[in-house]
Amino acid sequence: METVKPTVIVTGISGNLGQRLAPLLCAYNVVGVDVAPPGGAQPDRFVPMDLGKEDSTRELFLLFREVQPSSVVHLAFVIDPQRSGVLDANRMWQINVAGTARVMEAITEANRNSVATIRQFIFPSSVSAYGSDLPRPVSEDAPLQAHTLPYAIHKRESDLVVQQRAPSLRGCSIFLLRPHIFAGATVENYLMGAFRGTPNGKGKRAARMRQEGKRLPCMMPFGQKYLDNKIQFIHVDDMARLIAYLLQREPEAQRLTILNVAGRGEPLTFGQCIQMARAKLLRVPGRWAMRAVLQLLWNLKISAIPPAAVPYMTGEYVMNTDRLKKFLGPDYEHVIQRTITDAFADSFQQP
Repeated sequence: METVKPTVIVTGISGNLGQRLAPLLCAYNVVGVDVAPPGGAQPDRFVPMDLGKEDSTRELFLLFREVQPSSVVHLAFVIDPQRSGVLDANRMWQINVAGTARVMEAITEANRNSVATIRQFIFPSSVSAYGSDLPRPVSEDAPLQAHTLPYAIHKRESDLVVQQRAPSLRGCSIFLLRPHIFAGATVENYLMGAFRGTPNGKGKRAARMRQEGKRLPCMMPFGQKYLDNKIQFIHVDDMARLIAYLLQREPEAQRLTILNVAGRGEPLTFGQCIQMARAKLLRVPGRWAMRAVLQLLWNLKISAIPPAAVPYMTGEYVMNTDRLKKFLGPDYEHVIQRTITDAFADSFQQP
């Protein structure tokens, strides 16, 4: 007799993390949700849906009732306004913050109305929710002080939404993960773009520069402290492995589990990152000058790095991951396979 696979719903299946996660979920019937179908790894079923729209709550509830998932992994989140084409701040907020609330509301309704309970909800928040200049490695109970950068502010607000709504999910255990910067050959984000020097804007000039193999310099204000600032990374495949691992666990007795996530080993300094990336370093008078140059490159559509990201490119933000190590126990090195250094180095390999 054939065993029926449990169903997992993955929002944001078409994003990089969703595409790295999908191949690890062979033991599940995977229903992927996104605005556009994935170009690579395919779920068992794809459902087009825009979580930025209010009626997506009911669409999700009806989908939950139909497929009766055991778990929901919520990855749908706009990170890069230029690459995603979502340049309107309110539209971005509707997808990121309100979208997270809609997913949780649909789970609440499904668990209230259904015999088959959604037993697990997994949501990746971000290190950026803590802010950009942390005096010491922060643990999970540190205040969330994200500012300036819309992506970081939305991660903070979504993080708080998950915490506030956790008690209403009726029998569903929640994993709130706070990963550091994703790294790896397939990853594209503004910080990796800065170290790679990728002219990742949407303009014709940026396209021509990419075609010619030109790199933008890596920009830093004058002062040794900026090169000495420490940073962590998590390989996107390790993040996918962690989510797959959590799906296999029995529901936690503790309703809400918050975990900082970073690669193994010591942080890198920004100076080490620039050396490993073989980037040309351009020094500017201060953060204001760096912001002005980024604004110019943004306006010319040469770079997709938002000027508001300056505090996160010039500050130090390191997390304490002792809780994750204790949680994973003997499985820690099996799940988090890459060191911070290895994860960053892999970002400069051909995907």
